[in-house]
Amino acid sequence: MTTPVTIIGAGLGGLLLARVLHVHGIPSTVYEAEASSATRTQGGLLDIRDYNGQPALETAGLTEEFRKLVLEGRQAMRLLDRHRNVLLDVPDDGTGGSPEVQRGELRQMLLDSLPAGTVRWGHKVSGVRALGEGRHEVAFTNDTAVVTSLLVGADGAWSRVRPLLSEATPGYTGFSFIETHLFDGDTRHPTSAETVGSGAMMVLEPGRGILAHRERDGNLHTWVMLARPQDWFAAIDFADPDAAIARIVREFDGWAPELTALVTDGETPPVLRHIFTLPAGHRWDRRPGVTLLGDAAHLAAPNGEGANLALLDGADLGTAIAAHPDDIETALTAYEQAMSVRSATANAEAPDLQDMLGDGTPDTLIKAFTGS
Repeated sequence: MTTPVTIIGAGLGGLLLARVLHVHGIPSTVYEAEASSATRTQGGLLDIRDYNGQPALETAGLTEEFRKLVLEGRQAMRLLDRHRNVLLDVPDDGTGGSPEVQRGELRQMLLDSLPAGTVRWGHKVSGVRALGEGRHEVAFTNDTAVVTSLLVGADGAWSRVRPLLSEATPGYTGFSFIETHLFDGDTRHPTSAETVGSGAMMVLEPGRGILAHRERDGNLHTWVMLARPQDWFAAIDFADPDAAIARIVREFDGWAPELTALVTDGETPPVLRHIFTLPAGHRWDRRPGVTLLGDAAHLAAPNGEGANLALLDGADLGTAIAAHPDDIETALTAYEQAMSVRSATANAEAPDLQDMLGDGTPDTLIKAFTGS
């Protein structure tokens, strides 16, 4: 290949692709809208699974570095009811295949594995156009542009590259999350820390729930989950954190105060995250010189598979390009066929938000964990 691979988006999948290409001596450039790697926090814990995420990191030669990031004991999971009674308590006995790491630390590990200058920060895409013969021009809001013969959209749910291949757009699932944090839980919030336990804690009822996870240094990361239309949230002034929290907590009247404290004691302003998905089994016709990976290709509601699939997409695409450096269309065809089947199967088999917050909860989830 005479021109570097152009990757839009410095998320996990795009960075893993750049790393695998680097291992094979193939240059790439990653363009990222954010000003730096420290522009915003990078989400919570990720369970990196032994059947997709971990093999991807092994392909990239990063298994040893990944192991240094693992937070021991975080695969524990407990399910409580609204009165704080324990319905299910699964300890982390060290045999699970999905060790937990913090997303931000994993992303930094990938950044550190790349040659200096691989990521171009502060490059927000303003437009993409096909030039013919597999070449594309990407324009940025900083009045620069790049022309490439291989463009990869790793730019997430609202991908600017996706329209080159597909007319599909993400649709609202009917569920939204509100995110906050409690810091140094064992010292400053001991009751909340004891309630959460050593890993993840969930309290689920039809249409609503609270999920919390113990992160590094005893920090507690909380998500409120509500099945409400977007207009319902639009009536809440999230610019007034106290008022927003008070309105959200009203949806949990009658719940144990130890549970609602995970929300009311939050030390960061509540962040609203609407949950969107692409159509199940999203595919597109092969077009020269461009492809997608991760959420840009197969956005699904949170189910534990998204980050893992993005990592494996990046590894497989990089491996395919390295195997066919002079026949990129063969590489992209093989990658897209395998990726489409893999992502559709994984998302169909994973528990979804209806399992968590549908009419059958929490029994549905208990059966999924216990197999009974």
